[in-house]
Amino acid sequence: MSKWRKKPVVIEAELFDASNCPLPFSGRGDPCCLDGGRWYIATLEGDHNLTPGDMVIRGVKGEFYPCKPDIFAASYEEVQGPE
Repeated sequence: MSKWRKKPVVIEAELFDASNCPLPFSGRGDPCCLDGGRWYIATLEGDHNLTPGDMVIRGVKGEFYPCKPDIFAASYEEVQGPE
């Protein structure tokens, strides 16, 4: 079996807390929706629940998806300077 490393990719992300909608980086309408007291985000794989503290990521093709804070912290580090 061979080993592989994930390519480094710079992404945009915002902390979701329901008071920061629309998200400043969305640029094409807010991807976060409130329906009957439940926040969700439409992704390429369907709707996903959003809870305060989740990170909303804009992917490399402009798609949006949520990420739990512990997974985000283990997977990403902040970029310093222009990228």
